[in-house]
Amino acid sequence: MIVLLYASLTLLASAVSAYEKVCRVTPLGGGQDDGPTINNVFAECASEATIVLDGYYSVNTLLLTEGLSHVDILLSGTVQYTADIEYWSPNSLYLTFQNATTFWFLSGDDIHLYGGGTIDGNGQVWYDTFNITGESATAGASTRSFSRPIPLTVGNASNVVVENITQWQSPNWNNFVYQSTNVTYRNININSFSYSSAPAKNTDGWDIYRSSQVTITDSIINNGDDCVSLKPNVTEVVVTNLWCNGSHGISVGSLGQYAGETDIVANVFVKNVTMRYAENGARIKAFGGSPDANSTAGGGTGYVKNVTFEDFFVYVVDDPIVIDQCYFTDASVCEEYPSQLSISDIHFINVTGTSSGAEGTVVVDLECSQECEDITASGIDVTSPDGPATYVCKNIASTDELGFNCSAPSS
Repeated sequence: MIVLLYASLTLLASAVSAYEKVCRVTPLGGGQDDGPTINNVFAECASEATIVLDGYYSVNTLLLTEGLSHVDILLSGTVQYTADIEYWSPNSLYLTFQNATTFWFLSGDDIHLYGGGTIDGNGQVWYDTFNITGESATAGASTRSFSRPIPLTVGNASNVVVENITQWQSPNWNNFVYQSTNVTYRNININSFSYSSAPAKNTDGWDIYRSSQVTITDSIINNGDDCVSLKPNVTEVVVTNLWCNGSHGISVGSLGQYAGETDIVANVFVKNVTMRYAENGARIKAFGGSPDANSTAGGGTGYVKNVTFEDFFVYVVDDPIVIDQCYFTDASVCEEYPSQLSISDIHFINVTGTSSGAEGTVVVDLECSQECEDITASGIDVTSPDGPATYVCKNIASTDELGFNCSAPSS
């Protein structure tokens, strides 16, 4: 049901929005599907309006909210997706890259999503099922037959702010920025955890793809994969003031996955990140090359350029600083077919704390399969529980500005 509230919500409208038109989504209750109602309200109130989601909404229909223009979304309630894998695998929106799909595709210009509410991915059934089947595509979280949808995708959008939202138990990546410009996230509280022994895998905080001018700031992330991941063709990104726990790091990549395609990541600034109990801290990952012209596991071209990681505090992190140019690529294949994606102008500044000891005494691991240029490091003070810290480098054009002595990889 679409409820257009004017007189009764005059005070609300003036308090939360500049728009006179205020549209509240009335929950059906009793576990009924609120998805169609939400879609109808967004269609009715797609321009110059505030949409209020202040109840509990059970969603078993794809939320396709497109063509929005100057819309505030006041989410003070809870949007919870049903735990129906059989329904969602064919019916979540397919977004192609790494077989990503989504529950909610939010699209348009000048959108503000806020309000202190919750987006609940109801992910436990996906964690448990994946733990049994292991069904996953190369470096991706879904296959065409077993989709693990993303709770919120900002796609084909511009001038979007998402703030003051909690995200709960995502089946997959929590947020996907897809082919969008000028998108800001702040004060986001992400909790992707499992109640069972099955891990909450692939639960990235953010994945950014074919987008520019993206800011992520002032947020807390408890998850089981990258805190932030910059996928292909991403430029002008700022990531600041994050507290990440249990993650795989702030990652540039993975890149170069698809043969014949060009991937670019450039002009990225990451500052003031706390990384706890994680696999990686500051990381760049690119696939190696491939002899297969149709490869989906390496062989792509492109570059990573002008990336700065500054003021990282790491606590019990396996690999605090990583460049991996043979990601998901067998060492013998990578030796014969080095990555075709170049890495240059990369800077690590003031990375301090402790490694976990999972890599022995190694706290920095910079391994390129083709020569990486203009790699610098300063203020690196990371200790290992296994003894004096060591630093591994391979195919770094010059080690003069690294501030530590490099050793070759042991194997």
